[in-house]
Amino acid sequence: MVTRRTTLSHNIIAFCRFLRENGMAIGPDEEATALLALTKIDLGDRDGFRLALRTILCRRVQDMEPFDRLFAQYWKELEKAVDSKIKDDPNQRQQQKPKAGPDFNQLKSWLYGNKPTKETELRTYSVAENLSQKDFSMVASDDLAEVMQRIRELSLTMARRANRRYRKTASARQFDLPRTLRKNLRRGGEMIEIAHRKPRRNHLNIVILADVSQSMDLYSTFLIQFMYAFQTVYRRIDTFVFSTALHHITPALKNRPFAEALRELADTTSGWGGGTRIGASLQTFADEYLSLVDKQTLVIILSDGWDTGEVDVLAESMARIKAKAKKVVWLNPLAGNPSFEPSVSGMQAAMPFLDGFAPVHNVDSLRTLDRWL
Repeated sequence: MVTRRTTLSHNIIAFCRFLRENGMAIGPDEEATALLALTKIDLGDRDGFRLALRTILCRRVQDMEPFDRLFAQYWKELEKAVDSKIKDDPNQRQQQKPKAGPDFNQLKSWLYGNKPTKETELRTYSVAENLSQKDFSMVASDDLAEVMQRIRELSLTMARRANRRYRKTASARQFDLPRTLRKNLRRGGEMIEIAHRKPRRNHLNIVILADVSQSMDLYSTFLIQFMYAFQTVYRRIDTFVFSTALHHITPALKNRPFAEALRELADTTSGWGGGTRIGASLQTFADEYLSLVDKQTLVIILSDGWDTGEVDVLAESMARIKAKAKKVVWLNPLAGNPSFEPSVSGMQAAMPFLDGFAPVHNVDSLRTLDRWL
């Protein structure tokens, strides 16, 4: 169903999503260029409007025919579409004040595959705005699908890069052009010495411990989506979630689609969206699952550090995990705030045992994982 937005720019963004859903490769750069083009073309000339968008959004000649068909379909449907404002009494609509940001619970509802109970317009997009830099808790419902797509693309790129690293070799495996050119510079560019390379085996295992307490479950959902896509290429991953107790969710993520697995986990995992006992959960991991950790294992903990349990238990468990792991990294969404200081007791207890500490509050922050992967 096509929904009419209140501005042409919103409709352009929605049209680009419509093209993506129908198989065309439309990225944020094309969207931004299409929005900028609105200031340069005669919007009253429908054919000129179509040709301008086709020039910007069609990367290949074979895209032109489906573009024309989808353009006609979309804008025809748009003419009879309903407004995206809340369907309510007009007087009440005039009195209604705009929200400062999207509804946090609406975002979680969307992520867990539930249909929203109300239809709301959220004014959060501008030409200059980059969704990759937007805090996950402030992403509008209309943009969530695109954010999740960016997370999937980023995770797949990073996973392939982790699997495609090379090391030099004396045997004739794969021709290494960059090193060959460097070696022959001193010979005037003549190709006398030939360099080869072969894949470097990446033996790194990954264990993720994600806090899904009430203050963290939205952020954890984005990270779990990231690692869910990552494991389709890089399979040596074990994922756990915790709030008041620890749960091993790797089998659920590997055997079904992400949205379906997430809905079931949210319904069946005790404590999801509740309180936080980080120390007790890490103690359970150290007691029952520490065999998964060795000197080839990266342990990633996602939490804001707010622990309602005993801090001494947290410190002791961190020490046991640190002793066996290659590296332990803590990701905290609150660290995205420039004024953040790890002052809560849980974070202070964990800091001495960490090899890395970083924010994980938007898509761009997920790129920091590359330095450890």
